[in-house]
Amino acid sequence: MAPLSFSAAYSENFIAPWSHLANTIRKPVIAAVSGYALGGGCELALMCDILYCNEKAVFGQPEIKLGTIPGAGGSQRLTRAIGKSKAMELILTGKNFSGKEAAEWGVAARVVEGGLDELLEQAFKTAETIASYSRVSVLAGKEVVNKSQELSLKEGIEYERRLFHSLFGSKDQKIGMTAFAEKKKPEWSHE
Repeated sequence: MAPLSFSAAYSENFIAPWSHLANTIRKPVIAAVSGYALGGGCELALMCDILYCNEKAVFGQPEIKLGTIPGAGGSQRLTRAIGKSKAMELILTGKNFSGKEAAEWGVAARVVEGGLDELLEQAFKTAETIASYSRVSVLAGKEVVNKSQELSLKEGIEYERRLFHSLFGSKDQKIGMTAFAEKKKPEWSHE
């Protein structure tokens, strides 16, 4: 990246495709971080829907040390996750933070005890749980949570309600409600 000029970076829209990953992948994306997730690695982890890490995880946006700033949404996503003051401190000093801090601050959903195997096991278990539910409901759930990051509370609630109402037109909603009433496990159509 050192020889990249402003003109080339701007005209080629350098790194922009990364920023769109979070909005273009409709299925839930789970990150499992063990070790370093710095700069672009931290930004990729922040784009994921669920982030698990272990105590070996180290996160950070050290771009300031290279004469630049995060370029794939790190400043925006980190600030939304941990607040302005803490994000300012981390981005302007290039200081790293631990997996434990990531969980305490809301960056990670949880710290999984153990090594990489246990971390991956938890990530796969969560993926299996999510995959066992109605596909259309999972897609809608991800969409409304992502919208909460863009809309005011009032607009977000109205958006959520519209999607909630629309799910009453799905086959899976009928299957789920009927199974609940009959105290059975639903067999989703995965429509």
